[in-house]
Amino acid sequence: MTRFGTLYGIGVGPGDPDLITLKAVKTLQKVDVVLAAASTKNEASLALSIASPHLREGAAVVRLDFPMTRDQAVLDKAWRANADTVSGILRQGKSAAFLTLGDPLTYSTFGYLLRTLNGLLAEIPVQVIPGITSYQAAAAHTGRVLVESGESLAVVSGVADEEELTRVLSGAQCAVILKAYKNMPVIKKVLANLGLTDASVFVTRLGHEGQEVIQSLDQAPDKPSYFSLILVRKER
Repeated sequence: MTRFGTLYGIGVGPGDPDLITLKAVKTLQKVDVVLAAASTKNEASLALSIASPHLREGAAVVRLDFPMTRDQAVLDKAWRANADTVSGILRQGKSAAFLTLGDPLTYSTFGYLLRTLNGLLAEIPVQVIPGITSYQAAAAHTGRVLVESGESLAVVSGVADEEELTRVLSGAQCAVILKAYKNMPVIKKVLANLGLTDASVFVTRLGHEGQEVIQSLDQAPDKPSYFSLILVRKER
């Protein structure tokens, strides 16, 4: 009977290597292989650079390339190839840590990999180690309360269309708009229509070079960095 290695999904946090949990560090010190996801357009993995101070000396690192495309056939092929690579490692009885920015189960490639892997090896042991999200770090950095008392917090994808953004943001007392990099003119329009421009703060590249906080949403760029988000809190 084959004894599979354990797959760990590890959230390395938003950027600061000091914002990795102790459990994540302990796991990185013992796994056989570190899996570093990266865009085919990039030479390096950002998640790996964040985690690198915590890797044991001589740790084996395997890069997994993921294309930045909406072509489903290309994506499916890449997911299957990466799942085959990971399953090959686990079949040898080796443990592997898949690194993700922020949290492994929040807008992460780990979820896609896990589903693909389950189609190949449904019996593999999996452990997920949560990470600090970018919006938690942004709230801490700006000193803004995310949510309190009877309020609810909405986590919204910035790539949603105008109708969906309006629907969610109009009903939320507090909100986080993640992926606010591709649709900023529409996001600004929706927030303005809802009277929430002054209730919003734009944060980009937190924990990385070029970090910036913009309190006036009107001054936020229409084409910001990929690592951008908006915190929204209505007046009580």
